[in-house]
Amino acid sequence: MTDEQGPAMIEAEGLTKYFGDFAAVRDVSFKIHRGEVVAFLGPNGAGKSTTMKLLTGYLAPSDGVARIAGHNMADDRLAGSTRLGYLPENGPLYPDMTPRGLLEFFASARGLTAARKRARIDAVIEQCALGSVVGKPIGKLSRGYRQRVGMAQVLLHEPEVLVLDEPTAGLDPNQIHEVRETIRRLGKDKTILLSTHILQEVEAMAARALFIDEGRLVHDATIGELTTNGRSLDDHFRELTAVSQ
Repeated sequence: MTDEQGPAMIEAEGLTKYFGDFAAVRDVSFKIHRGEVVAFLGPNGAGKSTTMKLLTGYLAPSDGVARIAGHNMADDRLAGSTRLGYLPENGPLYPDMTPRGLLEFFASARGLTAARKRARIDAVIEQCALGSVVGKPIGKLSRGYRQRVGMAQVLLHEPEVLVLDEPTAGLDPNQIHEVRETIRRLGKDKTILLSTHILQEVEAMAARALFIDEGRLVHDATIGELTTNGRSLDDHFRELTAVSQ
């Protein structure tokens, strides 16, 4: 599926998700094209994480379609997953494993050949600066290093699309800076959707922002459009999500 901006690598079309009678996500539609880095903003409970789980195929929608690189994630999830790297908030890691052991496990699970497995593990260890802790149990690592391990696992199979849910949650300012720089580097040749509560980081990482509130997409604009006339992202955030505050 393409248009004048190139192929839509992430696409939500009328996404809706009910949990019983509660609508967590309601008729959400947007496209993110190849090479875009887009921030997904909204208050707690707005539907960000649920939308991301729908996009990545971890949840089935009650209605609508989620596509990754053109693959419908409800009925073609395996093909879509080969193009996707997903870092959930507080994603599970195995505390007794080392970073290298974890990466070897996931590389085998993804069917990487022995040669490619060695090359990719070495590459992501360097890319995520894990060399000094690669043999230590994950459970003994700092939160910042555990986040790097999660990012390394996401990048292992060289996905074209990254969906990152609160990648800087719980990190200190130095660790946030490191994650921000990693995302900026990755954004040069990947399509990225990231959720964050740190609005001042959005301008440094993203070119566009989607605002969600009470399960509905309420605004979609470039960072340039949002910061004209002396207005800030914080101004827009409070204005667009004021009802639920």
